[in-house]
Amino acid sequence: MGQILLGAVALGLLWAVMTIGVYITYRILGIADLTVEGSITLGAAVSTAMIQSGQDPYFAMIIALLSGAGAGFVSGFLHTKLRIPALLSGILTMIALWSVNLRVMGSANVSILRLATIYTPIQTLGASKYVSWVSVGCILAIGIVSILYWFFGTELGSAIRATGNNPNMVRAQGINTDNMILLGLMISNGLVALSGSLIAQSQAFSDIQMGTGSIVIGLASLIVGEVLFGRRNFYLRLLSLIFGAITYRIIIAIVMEIGMHPNDLKLFTAITVAIALSTPRFREYLQTILKSLKGGRAAC
Repeated sequence: MGQILLGAVALGLLWAVMTIGVYITYRILGIADLTVEGSITLGAAVSTAMIQSGQDPYFAMIIALLSGAGAGFVSGFLHTKLRIPALLSGILTMIALWSVNLRVMGSANVSILRLATIYTPIQTLGASKYVSWVSVGCILAIGIVSILYWFFGTELGSAIRATGNNPNMVRAQGINTDNMILLGLMISNGLVALSGSLIAQSQAFSDIQMGTGSIVIGLASLIVGEVLFGRRNFYLRLLSLIFGAITYRIIIAIVMEIGMHPNDLKLFTAITVAIALSTPRFREYLQTILKSLKGGRAAC
């Protein structure tokens, strides 16, 4: 059981980078960006293709991040410049990325088994694969949270946050909201692609199907983090995304260990997200019922 939990924590840290990217679009910009289902695979495809061709895995990881930012730019351009609705822009980019990813990989999947990855230096010191995943994932996740906390405190970062909260007020200040949305989508998808690179190098392969349902996984981790670890100041909110991703993976590991069939995993995730998103509505219903009961007692 200890190895299962360690593996869940390791995977949670790698997926936490993607969760942070989803947070930027979903919470900060207020956009449900489906581009992530293509950009996470893009990051994996670029990394594995470059590593297989003999490139340095760290360099491959950087190029994966930049490729994800490029995917975010395309989605943002469709939305801000061509005035295509955000949801549809994400869908169009996601569909286009399917063909792009196949072109990059050259086949439906690419293996990098026995090739050097970013985890290899730690594993050569005698650490297990899970320990190497935790080490790299923890450094990157904490580093990204710290950088984003600093960035969103700058004038440019504050403009992006304000664009999501009140675009009319931001435009009144002379700020180009289209550029802020574009930049936010680029940062988000860059992080998602980086997560794809980390995941692909950990499992030693990339697959064209690996991005399917990733937006739901990101939302589930985000909501679990907010519900369990609070929404206080901005830095703690970013940290809660990491803990949320880890907790979600631990929950999945436990239900799988109990006996849930792997085919039911996405159904379980979808139900979890639906319940979490509808919790405020259920709370309103409960308050209404309690008020009506109190009113009835007062009348008696």
